[in-house]
Amino acid sequence: MPPFILISPATRGISLALIRHYLSSTSLPVFGTYRPTLPSSKEPRTPDSVREHILQPLSGVDPSRLRLLPLDFTSEESIAAAAEALAAALPKDTESYIRVAFFLAGILYPERQPSDFSLANISETFNLNVIAHMLLIKHFSRFLPPASAGKAIIVDGDASSMLAKWVHVSARVGSISDNKLGGWYSYRASKAALNQIIRTFDLHLQAKKLPAISVGVHPGTVKTDFSKQFWSGVKPEKLFEPAYAAERLVEVVKGLGKGQRGRVWDWKGEEVKP
Repeated sequence: MPPFILISPATRGISLALIRHYLSSTSLPVFGTYRPTLPSSKEPRTPDSVREHILQPLSGVDPSRLRLLPLDFTSEESIAAAAEALAAALPKDTESYIRVAFFLAGILYPERQPSDFSLANISETFNLNVIAHMLLIKHFSRFLPPASAGKAIIVDGDASSMLAKWVHVSARVGSISDNKLGGWYSYRASKAALNQIIRTFDLHLQAKKLPAISVGVHPGTVKTDFSKQFWSGVKPEKLFEPAYAAERLVEVVKGLGKGQRGRVWDWKGEEVKP
């Protein structure tokens, strides 16, 4: 098996657009994670239903390239089990490593003033926006290429493939220097924490001399359920369809190298300052 793509989660909004983009634009195997049970239903989701949901609008894509892993971000046991399932799916007779990995777990409660604070909401925000990302690093970073794999291998015509890209989706509101409006306390704080984790993990990759970089990306305001309540306050030209946002993030990440590592970049390829 050649290098592979990992998208977690991979079933809604930008994440769904990302996995469809990589299935359509590369020849690489693509692994995607999905929540085994939706909050609105006690019925378990099946891999077949998730597969159909992802592949339905695509044409000419070999369905065997899509591999699905059940994963619940609120459970370390589930995250660890998903990593083990990925390991079991990889060939035993050849080495196979992450080419690009996107991690998008997140939630937003728009606290506009301190009276809006809720312990349950704050806890859920940090669990999904920060802790889940740390546990994903813990259990999935073993699939990054080792130091011995630091030679350029051309993948789909890309000679820069010597560097694996480990990508967390962050947000501009995680920037302390850019905070001019206030509000969104937990979301801002959790994204600032995530940005620190991105930087710290990248320093770890450097210390281990691994041919990989850790970065964050800001997709802008995307037309998904996640941001629906804020659409009215966004200029039409700044409200992006998921497919466009995914395409821009893929292009930005593709162009990042050692000089851009450990930082956060927006959909235009401009740095989001800490």
